[in-house]
Amino acid sequence: MASWVLSQCGLRPLPHVSTIPRTRIAAKPIKLPALTKNNITHLGFGSTRISSGRFGSWGVKVSAPLRVASTEDEEERMIINGDEEEIEFDPGSPPPFKLADVKAAIPKHCWVKDPWRSMSYVVRDVVVVFGLAFAAVCINKWYVWPLYWVAQGTMFWALFVLGHDCGHGSFSNNQKMNSVVGHLLHSSILVPYHGWRISHRTHHQNHGHVENDESWHPLSERIYRTLDKTTQMLRFTLPFPLLAYPFYLWNRSPGKTGSHFEPSSDLFVPSEKKDVITSTVCWTAMAALLVGLSFVIGPIQMLKLYGIPYWVFVMWLDLVTYLHHHGHEDKLPWYRGKEWSYLRGGLTTLDRDYGLINNIHHDIGTHVVHHLFPQIPHYHLVEATEAAKPVFGKYYREPKKSGPLPFHVLGNFITSLKKDHYVSDSGDVVYYQTDPKLSSNGESMAEDSTCCHYKSK
Repeated sequence: MASWVLSQCGLRPLPHVSTIPRTRIAAKPIKLPALTKNNITHLGFGSTRISSGRFGSWGVKVSAPLRVASTEDEEERMIINGDEEEIEFDPGSPPPFKLADVKAAIPKHCWVKDPWRSMSYVVRDVVVVFGLAFAAVCINKWYVWPLYWVAQGTMFWALFVLGHDCGHGSFSNNQKMNSVVGHLLHSSILVPYHGWRISHRTHHQNHGHVENDESWHPLSERIYRTLDKTTQMLRFTLPFPLLAYPFYLWNRSPGKTGSHFEPSSDLFVPSEKKDVITSTVCWTAMAALLVGLSFVIGPIQMLKLYGIPYWVFVMWLDLVTYLHHHGHEDKLPWYRGKEWSYLRGGLTTLDRDYGLINNIHHDIGTHVVHHLFPQIPHYHLVEATEAAKPVFGKYYREPKKSGPLPFHVLGNFITSLKKDHYVSDSGDVVYYQTDPKLSSNGESMAEDSTCCHYKSK
């Protein structure tokens, strides 16, 4: 109304005036110590206290709703005496929110586990697995088998994800049910359920920690330099990283010892010995069943029906789990010592869009919220993530939109293999660095991309 009256009188409204108070000394603008690189991304209630020497101190009280930085903002800015200063976002800085803030933003029904709904996904996937095998055998054309291998390997990967949910307890509240279903699903694809469940729990509890993380964690420069050239090339040259999972189950990662099959491994505590033995026995029974079937239907037919799809499943597992923690266009921090926390480590994980595969592999690409709260069932992860995004702000990295099939992630994977080789031996906030010799040897894999070397803090 006031604007209309002013316009009718031929007057223009006064220009916007900054709310920053002024002093009589114009030559020395007062800096706002509260608006720092670490907390500029989060503005809320309270006051900003400014001291200017002999002029005393005073506060600016802001009575406004809490505002969390949005991912839509390209960069944070602050205005001092009319000058606009750009503040670069630092992904390694402590977030201005707590884990409880994220949890509070997620609707309560997202935490509810429905065992009937969970079992419906198991039934769906098992029916598809047997249906694909039956169709491949009946048609038995050379051009059908490659399609079958890709489809069946993807379904094996879907079975793994459901067993993964059993391991987290997000499948149901009944631990016996989780254990039985988890063993059936994982043993069928040659995964030791309890052995893997326990090591994966260690991964979640220490995500983002250089030394204590369990899977796909970075090598320190000291360990990296001890690897022979062949091992370095195998670790960072396609297709070998996509075939790593079975070897990881037996020997773990460089710098770590133990096996997922041995109860005496330092992966486990004495009270878990019985669980590990149970899973190893189930794994052995499945391996024996496959050998027996090979004598019944022939080794070639078993290779076509199970062997090749198994390796496609392994490729899916290695690709997806690697890209949960690597391959972003911006470098992601890794932590040690006092700089590490469960929240900061979890915020280094990444969401990925896999197009039509999202539904098939049960939205496992929606990974940030899952890493922070693995108790949330997979069928609530998308909604929970949308609710948490305003709290995450720029600490959430929006995934690139995929086409029907996620071919783009292969480019992310190859680029990361060329750039992300090791981290510094010192520093509590470190970033991946590149071995120029290894990177130049892999130039034939993909086009070179600019690589920024971050020094450890």
